[in-house]
Amino acid sequence: MSTLVDRTARDLAELSLAGDSGRYLGNEDELLARFSVSRPTLRQAAKMVANDRLIDVRRGSGGGFYASRPDAADSVRTLARYLRLKGANLTDIMVVAGPVSEEAAALASQCGDQAMRGQLATFARNIDANDTPAALVHAEARLARTLAEMSGNAAVELVMAIGYSFGLDEQRVKFYAHAKDRAHARELQHALAEAVLSGDAEVARLMMRRRTAMIGAWLADSNASET
Repeated sequence: MSTLVDRTARDLAELSLAGDSGRYLGNEDELLARFSVSRPTLRQAAKMVANDRLIDVRRGSGGGFYASRPDAADSVRTLARYLRLKGANLTDIMVVAGPVSEEAAALASQCGDQAMRGQLATFARNIDANDTPAALVHAEARLARTLAEMSGNAAVELVMAIGYSFGLDEQRVKFYAHAKDRAHARELQHALAEAVLSGDAEVARLMMRRRTAMIGAWLADSNASET
């Protein structure tokens, strides 16, 4: 039975992906006839596909099955949840996200999109206003999202988003707790933004590497204090 449910879920997902989001796929009776399965099998399969955000099941007048698509936030939450269940922590994530972040900075320095460059320039002008730990954590996340978008690489965006999902959820590490740490973080943000806006890929990589090293040192200190 589970094999039939899985096969029906794959067929239903493929039907959704064959067209645009929001497209009407049929009502329950129509899909029962299309897939030649029982009502319980279809409903189990539909629940699986709906959990993946590939269909939207609507009730009442005009109800039925409609194609849907997961957004980036859905993907990040799902992958982050999976990684946590597998025992991954922020240190594990940074092993992967660190080099990806450097690549993002280098690619962002070659971005010609004036709107995105303007967004980064605006961020740079407001760096010094972020003088609390909470403000700097959120500023770091904004900067990462901006550079990831400027990279033009969807895989880079996803990896960096997962990294910051872990970072924002990390409570035991006191990010930017000291004034000197906040000052150093702002200096690195200024240098990184300047390198990207001036098109200097190598300096942008270096500044991102230093930024990752700073966070890694805090994590190491936190781990040492717990042992």
